[in-house]
Amino acid sequence: MNKQRTRQYKQLIDQALATPKLQDALHKFGDAYLISRQNAFAGLDFETLRQEIAAMKDQVREEHEELLARFMQNARAAGAIVHLARTGEEANAYIANLAKKRGVKTVAKSKSMASEEIHLNDALAKAGVKAVETDLGEWIIQLAGQRPSHMVMPAIHMFKEEVAELFGQVTGRTEPAEIAHLVQVAREQLRQTYLDADMGITGANIAVAETGGIVLVTNEGNARLVATLPKIHVVLVGIEKLVPTLEDAAKVIRVLPKNATGQPLTSYVTWITGAVPCGDADKELHIVLLDNGRSALAASPHCQDALRCIRCGACANVCPVYQTVGGHVFGHIYIGAIGIILTAFFHGLDKAAEIVRACIGCRACVAICPSNIDLEGIILHLRSVIGEEEGIGAGKSIVFKKVMRNRKLFHSLIRAASLLQKPVSKGERSIRHLPAYFSSFTEWRTLPTIAAKPLRDLLPEVPQNIEKPRYRVAFFGGCGNDFIYPEMGLDLVKVLNHLGVEVYYPQEQNCCGIPALYSGDRQTAVELAEQNVRALLAEDPDFVVTTCPTCTMALRRDFVEHLKDNPVWAQKAEHLAEKTLDVSAFIHNVLQDTATLEAPADGEKLTYHDSCHLRRGAGVWREPRALLESAGFELSEMAHADRCCGFGGSYSFTSHPPISREITKDKVNDIANSGASVVAMDCPGCLIMLRGALEKRDLPVRAAHTIELLAERLKKR
Repeated sequence: MNKQRTRQYKQLIDQALATPKLQDALHKFGDAYLISRQNAFAGLDFETLRQEIAAMKDQVREEHEELLARFMQNARAAGAIVHLARTGEEANAYIANLAKKRGVKTVAKSKSMASEEIHLNDALAKAGVKAVETDLGEWIIQLAGQRPSHMVMPAIHMFKEEVAELFGQVTGRTEPAEIAHLVQVAREQLRQTYLDADMGITGANIAVAETGGIVLVTNEGNARLVATLPKIHVVLVGIEKLVPTLEDAAKVIRVLPKNATGQPLTSYVTWITGAVPCGDADKELHIVLLDNGRSALAASPHCQDALRCIRCGACANVCPVYQTVGGHVFGHIYIGAIGIILTAFFHGLDKAAEIVRACIGCRACVAICPSNIDLEGIILHLRSVIGEEEGIGAGKSIVFKKVMRNRKLFHSLIRAASLLQKPVSKGERSIRHLPAYFSSFTEWRTLPTIAAKPLRDLLPEVPQNIEKPRYRVAFFGGCGNDFIYPEMGLDLVKVLNHLGVEVYYPQEQNCCGIPALYSGDRQTAVELAEQNVRALLAEDPDFVVTTCPTCTMALRRDFVEHLKDNPVWAQKAEHLAEKTLDVSAFIHNVLQDTATLEAPADGEKLTYHDSCHLRRGAGVWREPRALLESAGFELSEMAHADRCCGFGGSYSFTSHPPISREITKDKVNDIANSGASVVAMDCPGCLIMLRGALEKRDLPVRAAHTIELLAERLKKR
């Protein structure tokens, strides 16, 4: 790991966190966006729409050479001059040389992330050409000497007072910080630019192979002026923006504004095929098709799906990390989840390394992506690549490779830790303060102690007197249930026994491997996958149940991926995946007979927190709510119920605890504002985080796992 780079990055995080106004603005935008987006997609099947876009974009990738040739042929036939630039430097050189040859002094630009990607403005400046951004947001950040903090709303991080000060520097007078006035100032200042410019440069949202034309999707009229008034129009467009037909272009336009800004339609959809006439002047249209790492991305079997991206920016809109630190920290040129991937291929792994690690893995981006990209899966692959290139750190390497792979050693050390913790736990189940170097871990939360006796020792002693079990299930406890919350496992046995299900605990099971995988050590994750597949299938259970959705996703998704190319293990991993269920889903969807869990309502108000991997990984959220309501709780939904709690495993301890702290603070505020006396969840990790944060703030809200609450209600029957 590059320690100096990491230190510098953490300094940027600290600077962002010292600006609460930034977090407030991004949170307000995110909340408003979700409402607008929901309204924009009302009556439409988002899942079907994104499957269509994904399939079309995959077709483009597979037929790329043919479609690119067709686009170039049709564009030239329509009068355009087309240049294919392999690198950003080549694209800059073409545009700068064109400007020199035509005597261009001023360029009017509309918003183009591709131009930001290749630093086109700097290249033009070196050629003696003044480039003026005419998009309002881009003009603001150009005046500020910054880069965009969002792909669609580049100046979202700035406040009207800052903008008024910038505009005052241009006008030479004090400008009031009123939005309508500032927009009028921008109009007045930029209008002459369109008339003075010798060249206009735009990007393109879509390039249509069928016609050789491009499409601009905008909310300001500046792009049309830039494309129309100057006598030379240059289009800079990434080759991934290709679509086969006009019908395919319409599919993108149908979804793009809804997912980007929550608008049913944007203000302007501009279709350009050939040079746009401008009075009596001869008009030139130059289309620069930009590769710059896109072909390498297409060739990557693990990452190529990122080329489906239509650049809506929604992955940032819903990202808790982005809402906490903004795009200047959680990005390079491109920001958010897709920005991590594009940075790795367009600008190099070194530029991507820190933002790869900054992802908390909540999958909010995956759920909202209009192109159905498994962004988290690709990011995890990049973590593994970076881990192989740079290492994961000596401490983690020892823990994962030398300790965790050796189950007996691993578990022995945890048992030893339960004894060593006594001076700080003082016999309590929560640690409120840690000494010296570790004190920061308990500044804003308590931590649970390691149980004196793990679940693997307790469960075999529990009598299960079921004459004719409906099912015999293996219980995968995971580290949290086994060593921190063994009572949760005992509650699971109690509830499932009540429903006629026998439970056993395979003793050879080990950690699911997620901590290693998320740290970039894929080899350890693969080794643990093999260990757990062997252990869990040894007695051929009817089902495998878990109380941890992260473990659920490991067993159902990651094991299959890790072992798919291994002829010995691939089929076994798939078999295990088919058998594995979160316990709430197992009770509600498989057993179905939950009448015996019903209890009379007693007026206790409960709110529910959706664990990231349960809702957006396993697709489970209705089931636990239904079970809890049938058990007599009054459900009071909190705001942002499915927003991440901030845990993220080692993320909240060693990777980015300051970001984690802020995300947790937001979640605890939502819990408190719900008015509930209990917050339920289905993840031991979330329980560690939220129980600890609630305890530290002395809030009168109890945090509990759904299975614990169901077991409690059985006692009250």
